[in-house]
Amino acid sequence: MKEDKHPSYGPVVFRDRTAGYAFLTRSTASSGDTIVWDDGQTYPVIDVEISAESHPFYTGKARVVDSEGQVAKFERRFGDGEQQG
Repeated sequence: MKEDKHPSYGPVVFRDRTAGYAFLTRSTASSGDTIVWDDGQTYPVIDVEISAESHPFYTGKARVVDSEGQVAKFERRFGDGEQQG
């Protein structure tokens, strides 16, 4: 492998502040912010807006789309699909 071609790959903490959830993994992402992890080591931390702990699909709070209402709205707007002529 060529030297200095690939980004550095190391431990990083990803933190979802809305859910109060954080996990330690390895990544090429970096950050100037740091956090002291449970093992006493200091790692770079990256704040994310959404994670599996706060995503509606994974938490069971997904919104159900009213598809029947959308079909009725379409038919009112464009007709019921019968050919005119």
